[in-house]
Amino acid sequence: VQLQASGGGLVQPGDSLRLSCTATGRIFSEYTGGWFRQAPGKEREFVAAIRPSGSNTYYADSVKGRFAVSRDRAKNTIYLQMDSLKPEDTAIYYCATGRAIVSTLTSVRAYTYWGQGTLVTVSS
Repeated sequence: VQLQASGGGLVQPGDSLRLSCTATGRIFSEYTGGWFRQAPGKEREFVAAIRPSGSNTYYADSVKGRFAVSRDRAKNTIYLQMDSLKPEDTAIYYCATGRAIVSTLTSVRAYTYWGQGTLVTVSS
């Protein structure tokens, strides 16, 4: 399984970005899809996740109401729509997938496959 993340860039505070993560094969139809981020000098942290059904989504408190995770089954792709971006959202964003269940989906260890990361910089 390979995951390819894209969509990062340099934006100003308040702007929006949409990240994409495309998988080889229909992995997101069977496994949980997750987004994590890692800022310089910090540990990788959970951002959002979507269950295989596509109807259940989960968010870190820091992004709730601003970010939205979704999935396109036909394209084997998950998305992270990021609105009202803040400087503290600056990080490398990683997509991941694995047999994470509801009680574990915020944990890095619950995901088996990882994308290469895409850099998001929010700065004026």
